[in-house]
Amino acid sequence: MTESLPVARAVDHGFAKLMPDVDRERAWLLTVDGAPQSYVDLDEPTHLEFEYAQRLGHVLDSIGEAGRPLDVVHLGGGALTLPRYLAATRPGSRQDVVEADRALLELVVEHLPLPEKAGIALHAADARGWLETVPAGSADVLVADVFGGSRVPAHLTSLEYAREAARVLRSGGVYLANLADAAPFAFLRSQLANFAEFFEELVLIAEPAVLRGRRFGNAVLVAAQQPLDTQTLARRTAADAFPARVEHGAGLRKFIGSARPVRDAEAVPSPEPPDGAFGIG
Repeated sequence: MTESLPVARAVDHGFAKLMPDVDRERAWLLTVDGAPQSYVDLDEPTHLEFEYAQRLGHVLDSIGEAGRPLDVVHLGGGALTLPRYLAATRPGSRQDVVEADRALLELVVEHLPLPEKAGIALHAADARGWLETVPAGSADVLVADVFGGSRVPAHLTSLEYAREAARVLRSGGVYLANLADAAPFAFLRSQLANFAEFFEELVLIAEPAVLRGRRFGNAVLVAAQQPLDTQTLARRTAADAFPARVEHGAGLRKFIGSARPVRDAEAVPSPEPPDGAFGIG
C-alpha cells in the first residue's frame, strides 16, 4: 500500500492543507489557515466525521422519501463532503456547489476526485452573487456552509440574503446553514429572526452546552415552509456520539426573544471564534 502524503498549497483565500487520516485508508482532513474545513472518506462517502456535518446529514435524510433524488444547491464547497454524501444516499440528485475560492476547488478535485457521473456541478463564484442569478423555485434544498476563515461573511447574514434563499427554494424546500456563536447569541438570534420573515418553520440543532451558553460552538439552522420531522431529528441527534438538542416551536421563539432582522446595511460577519475553538486535537 502506498502511503498517503499531506498536500499543502496556497489558495485564493488562505493556505490549504490536505492531511491523510492514519486510521482510515483514503480519508482526508482539509484545513484552511489551520482551521478544519472538511473531512472526506473517499471509500465511504456516507461517513460524516464532524458533528455539525452529522446533524446536517440527519436533516438531509429526513427530507421527503428516503433515497429520492433532490435538486440541491451548496453554498461553500470545502472538500465536497455533503455533495458526496448526497450522491451516495440519493443517487440521481442534481447538485450545484458554489465556492468562491477557485484554487481550493482545483486542489480538492485534483487530489480528492469526485465519482464519475456524480451529478455535481462546481462553480467558482461568490455565493450570494451566484444565488441571485438562479431561477426562482429551482431547488429542493439549499445548504449554506460558507466561512471566510472562521467567520460567515457579512453579505450572507442579512435579511436580503434570507429573501434570496427563500426565493430559490420550491414550496416544499428546506434551507440548512452551519453557523457558530456563543452566549448571548446576538448573531444566532438575528439569523433566526431573518429567516422567520420568510419561512413558517424554524429548527435549531446544537449541543446543550452551546445552547446553555457554556462554550462557543456550531449550530445548525433549518428553515422550511412545511412542518419538519422534529421527532425523528431529535431522536437521531440524541443518539450521536456528541448528542445535540433540537429546538423548535415555543422554545425557539423564546430563544429568539426580541431579536430583529438585520439588513444589508448593518450586517456583520459571524463572531470570531475564541482561540482553539475549532482547532485540531
